[in-house]
Amino acid sequence: MNDLLFSPWTLGKMKLKNRIVMAPMTRSRSPGNVPGDIVGTYYAQRAEAGLIVTEGTSPSPNGLGYARIPGLYEPRQVQGWSKVTDAVHTAGARIFVQLMHTGRVSHSLNMPAGSRILAPSAIPLSGKMWTDVQGEQPYATPEEMTETDIRETIAEFVRSAELAIEAGFDGVELHGANGYLINQFLNTASNQRQDGWGGSMENRMRFAVEIARRAAAKIGGERLGMRLSPYGVFNDMGIEPTMEDTFERLVSELDRIGLAYVHVVDHSSMGAPVVPDSIKQKIRAAFHGTLILSGGYDRIRADADLAAKKGDLVAFGRPFISNPRLVTKLRSGAALLPPDQASFYTPGEKGYIDYPV
Repeated sequence: MNDLLFSPWTLGKMKLKNRIVMAPMTRSRSPGNVPGDIVGTYYAQRAEAGLIVTEGTSPSPNGLGYARIPGLYEPRQVQGWSKVTDAVHTAGARIFVQLMHTGRVSHSLNMPAGSRILAPSAIPLSGKMWTDVQGEQPYATPEEMTETDIRETIAEFVRSAELAIEAGFDGVELHGANGYLINQFLNTASNQRQDGWGGSMENRMRFAVEIARRAAAKIGGERLGMRLSPYGVFNDMGIEPTMEDTFERLVSELDRIGLAYVHVVDHSSMGAPVVPDSIKQKIRAAFHGTLILSGGYDRIRADADLAAKKGDLVAFGRPFISNPRLVTKLRSGAALLPPDQASFYTPGEKGYIDYPV
């Protein structure tokens, strides 16, 4: 077994101490949508990772679809996140914030007064979501975004990226995966517009590309990444005949903009459709920055894929929840503690910062 996973890597202009990434995972520990002290403790406990990507963090009140998720659009949130980044940097890791606008994956009971549930088209999501006030509730039909709504939302992403740097983050990951707003524009299951933001593959890519271009202009492409989920079906995304072409073209555009990385999600280990090697190879060929692989990895598979140059960094998700010192355990081959799924999204310290360090 080689040690590629534990070797340093240069991401953009920054040095990472190893090639292990803590994947973004919703944890719902920010009441009032402001990260508190336990959030800083949680990430600092896991700072053996070369790079930490935070949980999805909304750039707008309109993107706060889930209960107790953090935002990054007002001063008190910047202050909260500043304490988190200080704690992580003191512990020796780099940290990017993941900006996630939930779009139609939302409920008004989880959102502040005056906010709106927006999406490319007025197509509701199937199923229900949790609200702290009334428990499980069906998804509402979102408002179809106007041209003004789209422009304002793009501006919110860009402003949030600026605030991320102000809060001390090393960079920003744009969440273009898993059926959230950027992904909703990409996919015809949720985007049935007939204007310049829908229809053709280029039009459906436009929202993602505009956010990436404008954010890169503000904070530098070397501090920007995007997460993508080709063949993902989470949150009612559909598998389309043009899917591989869409993602290959999108990644080519992100490469031209100069993004630091693309983060490819493969949740087939959790029962999602298999992401074919063909699209992974096309993304690898089309993008000349860092490629992060994600989805069900252990050390053996991670080392093998790094050795085969299928990617440059490997993200680990759930193992980090219950194994704060995951890097040490991967290196030594120690047994991993399974996470308590019942406490993934509950408030408070239990199942969050009480795993053995």
